[in-house]
Amino acid sequence: MKIRIFIVLLIFLASCGHIGETSTEVVTEKYNQAGEVALDRDGALLSETRFLNIAHRGASGHAPEHTLVSYQMGEEMNADYIEVDLQMTNDGTLVALHDEDISRTSGKEGAVKDFDIDEIKAIEVGSWFNEENPDLAKPIFNQIEVPTLDEVLETFGHDANYYIETKSPEIYPGMVEELLEVLHRHELIGEDIPEGQVIIQSFDKSSLLEVKDHEPSIPLIKLLNYRDEEAVLSEEELDEIKGYAVGIGVNHASLTKEFVEKVRREGLLIHPYTVNEKDDMERLISWGVTGIFTDYPDRLETMLENYRSRED
Repeated sequence: MKIRIFIVLLIFLASCGHIGETSTEVVTEKYNQAGEVALDRDGALLSETRFLNIAHRGASGHAPEHTLVSYQMGEEMNADYIEVDLQMTNDGTLVALHDEDISRTSGKEGAVKDFDIDEIKAIEVGSWFNEENPDLAKPIFNQIEVPTLDEVLETFGHDANYYIETKSPEIYPGMVEELLEVLHRHELIGEDIPEGQVIIQSFDKSSLLEVKDHEPSIPLIKLLNYRDEEAVLSEEELDEIKGYAVGIGVNHASLTKEFVEKVRREGLLIHPYTVNEKDDMERLISWGVTGIFTDYPDRLETMLENYRSRED
């Protein structure tokens, strides 16, 4: 299995050529209550002055989401984190998929929980991207399969950082327990692991509390979605979140500058999702967010470089 994954990645990288690296010159700007931006790209991952470029489902604007190819592209584009959404098969294997149902990214119908891992591995999940993005289409995408969490961690190891979401844990009994077991197996939990190398996020508070109960060293992010409403959190709600999480993830269209500043004053990180347009990136950076989820980590890296150049 590992040999096949390695060969697929080699073929893909050869077909793409070299993806240029972006300079990560350190420009540290202290955030304060006035809302100054944080643009340190090399400091501690969870520092309030560190800005995180998070590859949303990998570099999913360039390759099929949640595949080893999209994760590899995110790494090549200087993303700080690989984001991995988790679903669980009926035989207890954690796989990288966003949806509970597999139909959107495959030609099959059905819920992930109704398939075993062999059945999931037989499903191709890349041709849809070629059909929807003919200018980015590559033959190798038609051969891509769903990676397991084990395969992701085996492929990228300790050289990468992982931003993992427990999706719909209420329908997957034992999901958190299995996640922690896999992380232990790959030695990504423990005193020797840099703080923040693994972050776990969820909309489900109970799953985050379960993680905290078993592995309090793992930083947690509480996800929020205000849909078409303006983001609002009371002091009591912020205090509650601070009791178990280091920050929040919020749909970016609901954010205001005042909300971002309030969250930052409380000492919480704030990582909006999913930000793909340059104007939105620049606005959020100027408001003081501490990271951004994007399908285009290369685009965000360029925006950060441009912003720092102006600040210089």
